[in-house]
Amino acid sequence: MSRHEYWGVQTLLGVAKFARVGEIMGQVKSVTDSEFDSAINGDEWVLVDFWAPWCGPCKALGPILEQVAEEMPVTIAKVNTDSDSMNAAKLGVRGIPALFLFHNGKMVANQTGMVPKPALTNWLNQQMSASDF
Repeated sequence: MSRHEYWGVQTLLGVAKFARVGEIMGQVKSVTDSEFDSAINGDEWVLVDFWAPWCGPCKALGPILEQVAEEMPVTIAKVNTDSDSMNAAKLGVRGIPALFLFHNGKMVANQTGMVPKPALTNWLNQQMSASDF
């Protein structure tokens, strides 16, 4: 995927995204139980998506999370609960998809279930702009 920055506008595949010059938008990566702690501490904002391949709502949420990563400075860490369930159990995940937002390694918010993109970006913007950070 090619990204170009100029004059405060970031373009991704020809669609303009406004961002500060030099601001890096997020990424989506798969994370195992052994990588979990380094993943949530590796970037300022990390949204962990606990999911499973058989989960219909999880499949629907996947493309939305990819779009969010392209538009916001948040890393999406996808944890497959079928193969890596330890951290989901530690966090008390009872249903998937389950989203946990971390700021500098500290969990600040979570929600469960399929979320439309406008609601998800609104939720993230509220959490990421809270004055206690």
